[in-house]
Amino acid sequence: MFFKYQFLLFSLMLSFGFSNDKPAYVIYDKKGGKADYSKMLEKGKKSDVVLFGELHDNPIAHWLELEFTKDMYEKSRGNIILGAEMFETDNQLLLNEYLSGTIRQKNFEDEVRLWPNYKTDYKPLLEFAKEKNTGFVATNIPRRYASMVFHQGLNSLDNLSDDAKKFLPPLPIEVDLELPGYKALLDMSADGHGGVNFPHAQAVKDACMGFFIAENLLEKGHFIHYNGAYHSDNFEGISWYIHKEKPKTKIMTISVVTQKDISKLSEDNEGKADFIICVPESMTRTY
Repeated sequence: MFFKYQFLLFSLMLSFGFSNDKPAYVIYDKKGGKADYSKMLEKGKKSDVVLFGELHDNPIAHWLELEFTKDMYEKSRGNIILGAEMFETDNQLLLNEYLSGTIRQKNFEDEVRLWPNYKTDYKPLLEFAKEKNTGFVATNIPRRYASMVFHQGLNSLDNLSDDAKKFLPPLPIEVDLELPGYKALLDMSADGHGGVNFPHAQAVKDACMGFFIAENLLEKGHFIHYNGAYHSDNFEGISWYIHKEKPKTKIMTISVVTQKDISKLSEDNEGKADFIICVPESMTRTY
């Protein structure tokens, strides 16, 4: 009998003490109410597109991206396609060749412009796509063209060849500088950070990602896209451009934020996304 009660006491300690002692993250809805992973997954299943807005150096974000992708694959019976800001549109051929087994991993990794944290943070997603044959779309504008916009202005894209323009959304690219995200960048640029070219360079990335997501939507399935949170926070950026191409697209957004105290979502972080994953500021970083 003593051991029975001892076991019960130990179980209660696990349930009410240790399990909530040092949570690695808390999920909130856009109004700041506590949510859970199952609700996030359920809404994802009802969406055409999931924009997973990460903090690039956050290990919890990368772990949840992979877990969420695996679970969406199972729940949707494999009807998913993946895409990411971390791959540029002119690398799509190399992506396709690697995913199909045409070229070796070494050749792929030597020739694609990979982010420094690729092996720890994005390679697992790409390998999952390869294993499950889901497809993986490079969505970001080639960085040389974003640089052109920053240094020479939005109209500089008109001077590109027809071959180069295949890697861009259709020109001219509309930019609404009244959107709060771009307006904030414009205000920042008043201190000498590129003037109007600063928010324009951000917008061409959003436009490119939005266009190539819209172009690759599944008729019956889900597009899961990984991007920096700023590109999809507050239902702007990528979402705005997807809706320009396909207004009826159902989009779910996720944003990863950090706070010193994660027991309550701060007012500054409310409304950023359908689901906000709040991680302690003290969490280790991947780089």
